[in-house]
Amino acid sequence: MLLRTGLATASALATNVIKAGSPTVVPLDNSHTSEVLAFLARRPIHTVMMAGLVRDNGLVNPLNRGTFHACRDEAGRLEGVVLIGEIIMLEAVKEAALAAAARLAQSYANAYMIIGERGKIDRFWNYYDGNGQSPRLFCRELLFELRWPVEVREPIPGLRPATPHDLELVMPVHGDMALEESGINPLEVDPDGFRQRCARRIEQGRVWVWTEGRRVIFKADIVSETPEAIYVEGVYVNPEERGKQLGVRCFSQLSRDLLLRTKSLCLLVNEQNREAQTLYRKSHYRFRSYYDTIFLQQQSNQGA
Repeated sequence: MLLRTGLATASALATNVIKAGSPTVVPLDNSHTSEVLAFLARRPIHTVMMAGLVRDNGLVNPLNRGTFHACRDEAGRLEGVVLIGEIIMLEAVKEAALAAAARLAQSYANAYMIIGERGKIDRFWNYYDGNGQSPRLFCRELLFELRWPVEVREPIPGLRPATPHDLELVMPVHGDMALEESGINPLEVDPDGFRQRCARRIEQGRVWVWTEGRRVIFKADIVSETPEAIYVEGVYVNPEERGKQLGVRCFSQLSRDLLLRTKSLCLLVNEQNREAQTLYRKSHYRFRSYYDTIFLQQQSNQGA
């Protein structure tokens, strides 16, 4: 999944409290961090994106580009967590919590996309459709996961964390991948914000590259990291180098290194992208679940 920038203020949402049947949906603050992380850790590969944001930024931070809300039952028990902003993501254990989250999300008019497991997003959309934003594009994706053991392959000595000097090489690659997936080129619609996000991810040590001269041979990004799971995206193999097993070697090597600090690796791939699926399967990633991404219509499009 590829994120956007330009988050409008969430102050209106921060004061919005609605009730739908039993659940109450209220904004969260940083005093609830431990409770939220424990709730999300019950299904770590399905909630790693939200949990990673909370671990990186806290529950209240403009870098989340949205507002985290809790769905609670009448006794105050947590039944769901939803991030409502440019991207809408949720984890709900009760249908009423899912419905309440969808109704609240209708009040935010600048969401870029909704993403989640197929069944939950189907039901979420049933509650959301009609009063929310119109869809622009529907995408079906596959969730893959890797755990130990990992096959040892011939190493790639040049695979390394990116440095700020790599920014100008990484941005066009990432921008092209965003355009292919979402139909929006962040280098055109939000160049400054896109540069800032790419630079921040490099500074965090979350971009891995293999370069030769001014060419990127391989690239992969770590989007979210928790003790239970790491979410990877933006896996790229230079078209001129495909079919040589270089992508499998790089990705397997990176996967081994990442599994030294977490229990599981996961990623999403478009169901139409057979080439990428082949790379992941050769790297021994396993299919776990179907996901849906709904790109929404906006008055002004911004970057990924």
